[in-house]
Amino acid sequence: MKLVIGRDDLARAAVGATGAERLAVKPVHKASKSFVNDQAVDLAELAIVTLLQAVAHGKPVVLLPVTALGRFQHQTLVTIGALTVADIEGRRAGVRSWSQTTGVWMRGFLAEQYGVDLRAVDWVTYEGAHVEEARDPEFVTRAPAGAKLQDDFLAGRLDFGIMGNELPADDRIRTAIPGAYEAAAEWSRATGFAPVNHVLGVTEQAAREHSAAVCAAYDAMREVIAARPRGDAPVDLHPVGFAALRGPVARAAAYALDQGVLPRPVEYGELVEASCAALGVPAARLGG
Repeated sequence: MKLVIGRDDLARAAVGATGAERLAVKPVHKASKSFVNDQAVDLAELAIVTLLQAVAHGKPVVLLPVTALGRFQHQTLVTIGALTVADIEGRRAGVRSWSQTTGVWMRGFLAEQYGVDLRAVDWVTYEGAHVEEARDPEFVTRAPAGAKLQDDFLAGRLDFGIMGNELPADDRIRTAIPGAYEAAAEWSRATGFAPVNHVLGVTEQAAREHSAAVCAAYDAMREVIAARPRGDAPVDLHPVGFAALRGPVARAAAYALDQGVLPRPVEYGELVEASCAALGVPAARLGG
């Protein structure tokens, strides 16, 4: 088997349990397109929304319920100057890709918590989705070829930006949501889960042909995550198992459908059933 996992500790565990070959791809999301469209590797770390889009468009990949990246997201909406989240309607806001999971979470918060009409925002994207068939909604504008989100934001051509790891270093930048980290912690306390970003995906073929190895990789990665200090977050930022991931994945799917990211609803039970059918195991084997 071949795998792409960004986190070294999880990758070492999976390789040690299976003997799989780890491919070096950095940043890890650059492997997502070939994984979902061509099944270029057998097991890959990918964003939740990429997995949901892949399933919605009939790609032969299934969920392995391990969180590779979990974090709060409210702080990812940023601005320069005196604007706040209350000013976003009628303003220009940029995000790397409409399907980017960070953007899906943040727009979900805007609509659900802050009453923002997402269609009243002038959205600008800079890339397409990893899934070839996916398209941006008609109310979203694609930036000219060669334009960069960070450059447009710092130059004032955007009033707001949604950026996680891509956030540039500039002392002028501040979060648009007052007390963003506190707001994020409160959201997680209220829902009982964190807005997870990255999970693991497996091709249907690899799941069928290497079920024992895939399950061994799951066990090894679960042990690594369980051994890490929990920290002071109000919820588990790295849930493992079908039961633990139900909340964040189902909420991300609902947000994505509402935002035109998905062409059809993707129910969490559908994901569980597909994984179990491909692997030939009951849901309880993977924390169901």
